[in-house]
Amino acid sequence: MASQDKQPPKYQRIADGLKRAIAAGEYGPGDRLPGENELMAQHGVARMTARQALGVLRSEGLAEARKGAGVYVRAFQPIRRRGVPRLAHEHWGAGRSVWSADVPDRELVVEGVAVGEEPAAEDVAAGLGAEPGDPVCVRRRTFVLDGKPVMLATSYLPAALVAGTRITRPDTGPGGVYARLAELGAAPVRFREEVRSRMPTREEAERLRVPAGTPVIRITRTALAENGHPVEVNEMTLDSSAYVLEYDFDA
Repeated sequence: MASQDKQPPKYQRIADGLKRAIAAGEYGPGDRLPGENELMAQHGVARMTARQALGVLRSEGLAEARKGAGVYVRAFQPIRRRGVPRLAHEHWGAGRSVWSADVPDRELVVEGVAVGEEPAAEDVAAGLGAEPGDPVCVRRRTFVLDGKPVMLATSYLPAALVAGTRITRPDTGPGGVYARLAELGAAPVRFREEVRSRMPTREEAERLRVPAGTPVIRITRTALAENGHPVEVNEMTLDSSAYVLEYDFDA
């Protein structure tokens, strides 16, 4: 009969010890962690075990490998994504980005903005209450914070609604897409977000620069106008190790 007190694998115990040391401040942000050779000598384990232990910390977003230099405590401070306040009209209605609720004092850069018109795929059409193949305005971009890609986002909007507006240009202006929709009489009054976690595709892992074994968070947000009609579907892929999702609302 197996013992109920069976210990976790050796690599996990080593990883847990390193995590405790990080939590206690023995290794601070940006500090180099013991390498494979050091862990092998300290714990009397094989190289693969030492490598697995460091891999645990990397997959959990606590550490990052630097080519030819070793493994370091991750210095990046996770983003606290405030799911409710960030979408409040007081933000984008006053010309502020929804990001102002999440990262008010950090450098956010939006890269690779690509805007075009495409036929709606079946899932996008369903989200917008349209027919597959209907023309949609597509906005793709990558969000980079403190020099690190943290989110990939693709927005889909009815092409007929936004034709000729700044929404079809890379720079949508103060308040972003939602402020421009308001000018069209289609201001979002309600949002619905679906959240799930999965492993990234190869392209997503490369673009977000996430280590092997790190999942992503997939958020699909639908913005609805006062008449209840969807005016945007936004598909976002987040580096899970870069985010804390916070939802604060009244009972």
